[in-house]
Amino acid sequence: MFVIGGGSGGISCARAASNLGKKVGIADFVTPTPSGTKWGLGGTCVNVGCIPKKMMHYAALLAESRIDQEKSGFKPDMTQQHDWETMVKNVQMHIKGLNWGYKSDLIKMKAKYYNSYATFVDAHTVSLDNGKGKVETVTADKIVIAVGGRPSYPDIPSDREFGITSDDIFSLKKAPGKTLVVGASYVALECAGFLSALGYDTTVMVRSILLRGFDQDMADRIGDYMSKHNTNFIPGATPSKLEKPNPDGRIVVTFQQDGEAKTEEYDTVLFAIGRYAVTKGLNLEKAGVVAEKNGKFKAAANEQTNVENIYAIGDVIYGQLELTPVAIKAGQLLAARLFAGATDLMDYVNVPTTVFTPIEYGCCGLDEEQAKAQFGAENISTFHT
Repeated sequence: MFVIGGGSGGISCARAASNLGKKVGIADFVTPTPSGTKWGLGGTCVNVGCIPKKMMHYAALLAESRIDQEKSGFKPDMTQQHDWETMVKNVQMHIKGLNWGYKSDLIKMKAKYYNSYATFVDAHTVSLDNGKGKVETVTADKIVIAVGGRPSYPDIPSDREFGITSDDIFSLKKAPGKTLVVGASYVALECAGFLSALGYDTTVMVRSILLRGFDQDMADRIGDYMSKHNTNFIPGATPSKLEKPNPDGRIVVTFQQDGEAKTEEYDTVLFAIGRYAVTKGLNLEKAGVVAEKNGKFKAAANEQTNVENIYAIGDVIYGQLELTPVAIKAGQLLAARLFAGATDLMDYVNVPTTVFTPIEYGCCGLDEEQAKAQFGAENISTFHT
C-alpha cells in the first residue's frame, strides 16, 4: 500500500496496514502558504488545526478565569498583558515533539516515509519529488489519497499578499494586534474567540449566517455570547480588497455592507471562509480518478474512488465530516477490509463534534431544524441545558 498524505487519516491507515504485515510507503509534503508558513509531519490537526487551536483556546480560558479567581478570593493581576511570543513558542515546541513522534512511529512500524510531493504516473505508479532535485517512482497494489485540505482565499485584490489564514495564525511571530476575522465558520469563531479573550481587538465579518451546517438556534446563542464578551461583529458584509499604503502601517480593508462601500484599518486580516481539498496537483487524470469541483471525491461506502485500487480517506471525501477521529477510524477500517478480510464500513452518521468557541458547543446527530423537517415539529421535544 502507498499512502499520499501524512495527516491523521493517512498515518492511521499506514499504521494499520503495516501492523497487518503489509509493505507500506507514505509521502507527505507541505507546500508553504502565501505567507511562507510550513510545518512538519502530522497533517492539519497536529500542526495548524485541533492541537494548536485547543492550546490557544485553553490560554483564552485561563485569561477569562481571572474574573472567577477574583470573585473567589484570589488577587490576579487584571492589568497583565498577554505575551503572544511566549505562547506561540511553547505551542510550536509541543507540535515539533508530535512531528518527531510521528516520524519515529513510522520508523518503528517499518513504513517507508518520503518527504516528497507525490503525483500519479498511472493507477499503480506514483512519482515523488522532494523539491531538492531528487525524483523517484514507486509502485503499489493499493493507493490511498489522504492529502486533506487547505484554507480558501476570497480571491480579492492583495488577499494573499496581506491576509493570512489558520495555516499561519498558530505560528505568527508577533502579536496580531487589531484583527479582522473574515468568515462565520467554526474556524473563524474559534480564532476570534481566543484572540478576544487574550485581549486583542477582534472583529468578525459575517456575510450571512453563523456556523452554517450547525443548529442555528445554537449558532445564534454563540454569536450573542461572543458579542457580550468583547468580540465585534460586522454583519451582512464581504471584503472587496486589501491595501497597505504604508509598508509599516495597517492593512486598509474595503468591504461592502448593505450595498455601501466602507473601509477600516487592521493589523491582521485572517480569512476563515472554508476549505478545499488539495488534490489538484496530484495528476489525477493519469490515474483516471475523477474529482468534483472542490477537489473532493464522491467515494463509495468503502472509501473506494472510481478507480478500483485507489481509495480516499478523511477531508478529501465529498460530503463527509472533516474531523480527525473520523479520518483515523476510516483509515483503520479501510486497512482491515483490504488486508484482514474485515467487512466493517465507516459509520459517518451520529458522530459527536465540538466547536471550541468561547462558550463551547457540542452536538451529535440531527440539529433541531433537521429533526423537525424529518419527523414533524409536533413530534419533537427540545430541551436546553
